[in-house]
Amino acid sequence: MSKPDLSHLRPDVRAMQAYHVQAVPPGLIKLDAMENPFVLSQDLQAELGKRLQAVEINRYPGPRTEELQKALAEFIDLPREHALMLGNGSDELIGLLTLAMARPGAKVLSPEPAFVMYKNFALQMGLEFVGVSLKDDFSLDLVGMKEAIELHRPSVVYLAYPNNPSANAWSESDIAEVIEWVSAYKGVVVMDEAYQPFAAKTWLTHMRENPEQNAQVILMRTLSKFGLAGVRIGYLVAQSAWVEELNKLRPPYNVSVLNAECALFALEHQEVYKAQAQTIMQEREKLFHDLAAIEGLTPYPSSANMMLVRVGAQGKGGDELHAQTDAWFKSLQAHGILVKNVSKMHPLLAGCLRLTVGAPKENQAMVQAFSQIAQSM
Repeated sequence: MSKPDLSHLRPDVRAMQAYHVQAVPPGLIKLDAMENPFVLSQDLQAELGKRLQAVEINRYPGPRTEELQKALAEFIDLPREHALMLGNGSDELIGLLTLAMARPGAKVLSPEPAFVMYKNFALQMGLEFVGVSLKDDFSLDLVGMKEAIELHRPSVVYLAYPNNPSANAWSESDIAEVIEWVSAYKGVVVMDEAYQPFAAKTWLTHMRENPEQNAQVILMRTLSKFGLAGVRIGYLVAQSAWVEELNKLRPPYNVSVLNAECALFALEHQEVYKAQAQTIMQEREKLFHDLAAIEGLTPYPSSANMMLVRVGAQGKGGDELHAQTDAWFKSLQAHGILVKNVSKMHPLLAGCLRLTVGAPKENQAMVQAFSQIAQSM
């Protein structure tokens, strides 16, 4: 069989690597992807099943997605003169925004380490990506950010709030300064609030109270961390003029009727999901203290449903540090725990694992595994 000729593909696309989704060996406690660990009760599962059974999947999405948009607007108390747009996960929204800004010479900037799709979409659409390293404690380097913004004048600056993978929420005053610098030349600041259900604050408050200072801000959220990772619903909020323009690029029927029905069902039972988030936040604090008590581990404070833990000993060289982190990662798998090894993603993450805050029994098992491995290291 002859091989296809790929010569008409863009050379940069051929040089890229696809986004890697970590394989999940059977039998492991899955704590690698910031998912909500809780499932619905049998009664709610049965109720949702009946709802989905009645969905007219032979018809294109229409009224129900419009109802979802209205329900989300009510859920977040949409600010006046703002609008909301749905996406097939927040990934699609990042892609649409990047496409909208893809003029010759346009640039995208983000602190690093950060969500990899900011950079990936920029490169896929021919924009230059500028990364500004965070400080050692994962706080924003304001001096570095200001210098990069003034030099490159990026069309889009992404700020994850809280950040992924460091899980911290940056200073509000620092964020306000970044917004002021970017707004001065009419660039856009995207506040990515994917982990907002577990955070104490939201930038939506500032957008509501100070619309003029935040006219260049677009806020993104997802229902994935709310508890619907498999449903792929994202949404963005911005002043209406932004949404009007971005809607021109949104594919028709980009949210399926099944996904919309699941999301509507979740919003109708939001008290269940809020209780789950409350449990996760309580478990997060307990997990932090339990891991901090284990010799050789350094957990970092979190405002999300994940936590960054440094397992590599300070002072080791890069290769040795990565090897030690790999050993921890593999030992956790041997103990039945799957986390994310982020040691090689960025120099600041060397020696780090990222773990999801799970259900109480899952967290207990993880702490026990960490403790046993620490004794053998």
